Amino acid sequence: MAGGWSRDGAVQDQIDASIEDAIKLARSRLPAGESLTRCEECDEEIPEARRNAIPGVRLCVNCQAARDARQETPAGFNRRGSKDSQLR
Repeated sequence: MAGGWSRDGAVQDQIDASIEDAIKLARSRLPAGESLTRCEECDEEIPEARRNAIPGVRLCVNCQAARDARQETPAGFNRRGSKDSQLR
């Protein structure tokens, strides 16, 4: 149920759009191409099992874990319209 001047289903459309954006972001971060045999950051050998499991891998497990820890996560703010802007 939508409220105010929005049509029915508008809230679900916003939720769906936010999910689609998150999926696109996650897919854009996936490695692509041919896997490297050595890590591009520390030059340590990347195990064959990792290269087979993740096509296009470029980092060893330790460097990838460090990069993931530094990765900025979305704040979860719906940029399509906040409740404050709807109340004005």
